[in-house]
Amino acid sequence: MIAGTAKGTRLGPVPPGTRPVSDRAREGLFSSLGDGVRGARVLDLFAGTGALGIECLSRGAEHAVFVDRARAACDAIRRNLAFTGLADQAKVHRLEVLRFLRKGIAEGGGFDVVLLDPPYELEESELEDVLQELDSGWLRGPGWTVVVTRASESSTLVVPLHWLARRRLIYGDSLLIVYQEDPWA
Repeated sequence: MIAGTAKGTRLGPVPPGTRPVSDRAREGLFSSLGDGVRGARVLDLFAGTGALGIECLSRGAEHAVFVDRARAACDAIRRNLAFTGLADQAKVHRLEVLRFLRKGIAEGGGFDVVLLDPPYELEESELEDVLQELDSGWLRGPGWTVVVTRASESSTLVVPLHWLARRRLIYGDSLLIVYQEDPWA
């Protein structure tokens, strides 16, 4: 982990088929978010090792929900949460992301920060469906943030009208797009 209560903690091995966000990209993202995660409710979709959501918890997020369809990924997230001592602030769901969202498992309300690190080979239309579903009650109040990781050469996603791309961060082959609500849209 880069900062916070779990700073310096190394997470466990990356499960096969998982592409974690690099430490450098994670550091750039959290530098960009600043104190925006303190006290936040976080939803980490396509969670992989859970590194992004766990970094949020380490930096003072109130609660995090992790969703991934792979058993190995969910097992890795649980191990990493236990290893960092943050398991009591988290819940892990083993489900396909769109199915999770359509089931409406809101975990006590909307989320302030949503992190999506889908496989690069995920079809754009599938990811856009996920973003549309997020916009149907999953985001809490004004000031929410949605971060999407894509391959750096990816085309522009179709997002809800009131979502504004505030930042585009490129680290190696990763593009991180930080969306926030545009109240004027």
